[in-house]
Order: sequence, then C-alpha cells, then structure tokens
Amino acid sequence: MGSPLVEWPRRHYVPGGKHPFLFYAVYGRIDTTQALSSSKYRSNGIPDGIDVMAYGPTEHADQVAAFRDGYLWDQLTTEAPDLAAEVAAQDCCLVLTGEIVDPPTLDYFRDVIGFLTFCLDAGGVAIYDPLMLKWWAPSEWRSHVFDIDSSAPRHHVVILTSADPDGMQWIHTRGMRKFGRPDISVHKVAPHHRDAVIDLCNRFIELLAFGGSVQDGEEVRLGSLPSGMKCFRSGDEEDPDFNNEHIEIVWPTSTEATA
Repeated sequence: MGSPLVEWPRRHYVPGGKHPFLFYAVYGRIDTTQALSSSKYRSNGIPDGIDVMAYGPTEHADQVAAFRDGYLWDQLTTEAPDLAAEVAAQDCCLVLTGEIVDPPTLDYFRDVIGFLTFCLDAGGVAIYDPLMLKWWAPSEWRSHVFDIDSSAPRHHVVILTSADPDGMQWIHTRGMRKFGRPDISVHKVAPHHRDAVIDLCNRFIELLAFGGSVQDGEEVRLGSLPSGMKCFRSGDEEDPDFNNEHIEIVWPTSTEATA
C-alpha cells in the first residue's frame, strides 16, 4: 500500500454547517475501466455521498445536450470557441453530484479534484462547474486546480459584480455550496468601496470554506470599510442567484445615506 494522502484541513471548522454539495459534468468518452492511481491523483476515489452517472450516446443522450444551452454556453462559444467546438462534438459525459455530511476536513474535495483530473486524462475534454458558472479547459483545470496541490477555495468560487440602482454595484459570490457554507452578498457598493468589498468577499470565502461560521447579526471588522456593517442569513438553495443560502452584508444607515 502507498503512503497515506496528505490531509486538507479545515482550520476554522465548527460543526453544524450545511452539507457540502458538489455538481460537475465531464465531457468526452472517458475510459472508466482504467485504474485510478491514488498517489498520482491524490485521491482515494469517490467519497461517500457522491454519485457518478454516465450519459450517452445511447442512454439519456438528452442529458448530454442539456448543459450546452443558455447564457453560459453562449458565453463559452464566444470567448473560447475552440473549447466549445470540442465540447459540442462529444456524445458522452459523466455527471458527478451529491452531498458530503458536514465534514471536518476538505479531503472529500481533494478526492473529487483528483478523480476529475483522472477523467481528463482518461478522455475528458472539459469540466463544467455550474455552481460557479464555469467551463474548465483541461489546461486551466490543471494549472489552477490540480497542480497547486491545495484546496485553494478562491479558485472554486466566483465573485460577480452587477449594477445596482444609482450607480452602485452588487457584489456577490457563487460556489460556496461546495463547502457547505453560505455565499456572500453586498448591495449598494459605491465605486470607492469596490476593492475593499471584493477583499472582504475573499476573506469570507477562506473563513467559511475552511469551516468557519458567521452568526446572524455579526459585525464586520475590516479597516478599509465603515464600522457597523452587519451580516444576516438569507435565501435557500432555490434562490437562482446563488443556488444556496447567502449572507447579506448590510451597510450602516449613515453609510447608505452618504455613499
């Protein structure tokens, strides 16, 4: 037997969080008869609670086409036409999905990352991650995910910016459901607070992904932002903006009035 795999710790872990939920699709004719090398891929295989389903070419072919539609697909065809063409040519995909029961480490994530990398080496041409609205090319997956050999939560969560009324911005995350923790949302962000709010989101991504928790009504403490900002839990998995619960960070009234 080989050496035990290096643990991916959750240094802020407190029990009682939601169960991490994962959803990935790998396109291509993947040779699953190959043996997964635990040492090469840093993976003990599929964790308990995760299912892997094969679709196409003769079974459930409609599911293969299901992800090649809508805004994200249109964006891919515009921004990465070569990758989109390769995905469009595939008649098979594997879908990995399921929940892990409130884990005290991120070993489940390490194992899944290794398995997905194995799938790319066994015939996969792209990985689709709907939780963070992302299509991964194999080279980008390896350089930004597998090759760094750590959980790197910021690489698995996206920070989105959109317009709010009166020239303000709404900044929020997507992807924290992979870690069983809420996403982050800040409305009414003035231009001079944008960078500080993005920094705040990154800090929360790290705290929560590594197992931390935030209490309802807890105050934000960051020198580059006004004092008195508070956190409130909101939403659920049916919210289309997050597919997850989220923490709404609310400005103090005086800041809203003068932003």
